[in-house]
Amino acid sequence: MSSGSPCVVVAGGGTAGHIEPALALADAVRRLRPDVRVVALGTERGLEKTIIPNRGYPLEMIPPVPMPRKPNVDLLKLPLRVRSAIKQTRDVLDRVGADVLVGFGGYVALPAYLAARGRIPIIVHDSNARVGLANKVGARFADRVAVAVPDSGLPNAEVIGIPLRESIIRLDRAALREQARRFFGLHPAAPTLLVFGGSQGARSINTAVSGAAKAFAEAGVGVLHAHGPKNTLAVQEFPGAPRYASVPYLERMDLAYAAADAVLCRCGAMTVAEVSAVGLPAVYVPLPHGNGEQALNAEPAVRAGAALMIQDDALTPERVASTVVPMLADRQRLAAMSAAASGSGHREAADILARMVLDSLKETRAIKGGA
Repeated sequence: MSSGSPCVVVAGGGTAGHIEPALALADAVRRLRPDVRVVALGTERGLEKTIIPNRGYPLEMIPPVPMPRKPNVDLLKLPLRVRSAIKQTRDVLDRVGADVLVGFGGYVALPAYLAARGRIPIIVHDSNARVGLANKVGARFADRVAVAVPDSGLPNAEVIGIPLRESIIRLDRAALREQARRFFGLHPAAPTLLVFGGSQGARSINTAVSGAAKAFAEAGVGVLHAHGPKNTLAVQEFPGAPRYASVPYLERMDLAYAAADAVLCRCGAMTVAEVSAVGLPAVYVPLPHGNGEQALNAEPAVRAGAALMIQDDALTPERVASTVVPMLADRQRLAAMSAAASGSGHREAADILARMVLDSLKETRAIKGGA
């Protein structure tokens, strides 16, 4: 198939933090060169199983290779576990006629990097402030390495931001504001805080923000709070005050962003990138588990004046009332934070990465004698 239409293979499965940048890159490649085929690699255990086909891209399954969180004895066993995965991934690359591999980290990326090594160009992108092990391995023999933020630790990395889907990049919050407020039943003019804690919600965020409902009401601030499908949220109502609207999840994230004047949320790399790209002031509450990367993801926005950061164990109803509520009531402060957020530099990342890919594709096809 390599003599037919050019083919780019993307490897970014498991979580939305790996899948969404891969799909944003895929969309940008097809925008710039509609003749290029984009094929995604994934595993049966990841979210990609439904997300990628729903976005119109073919998905090839390979065996998952769980990555040890730290270099340890499990890392020594890795070659035995990945041997079969590498062979099956090579078969896929050959069958689809892959010309370039673009990896985004995680347990899909590692066998892909090893299968493509020495055969086709490899481009690595990492979204996190703290790089994962798969991308550390892939970067050693990649043709180009792109990262979201400076000081990632990957050698010769080009800082480009995180590829975002076009619906986020082109979101006109002001134009959608009236429609968005009606959609969620929110006050048409009151300052409004958007709250979410990831796809499953976050109990500490739910408790702290809902516990400050009286302070929001007294300040004339509305709230749109996604509490998570497995959680419930009982919020006291205050007649005459802007509505505190609680929903299990947000199907229309574009309208949620458009309805809001600020957001309080976790700070995964994709979340920070999207919130910054749409120009929303933020209060970030890092996940208290893991290796501390969420706090690192949010630090550039905090330094730029676009966000505040409150640690999870410090997030109480009293802290929300004393810190978050006054921020929402200060229009000038929100405007300054919004301007700082909009300058964060993720808007062009998908096109920049796509051009890297197409440059490598051009060189590969020239060598093969293709288009």
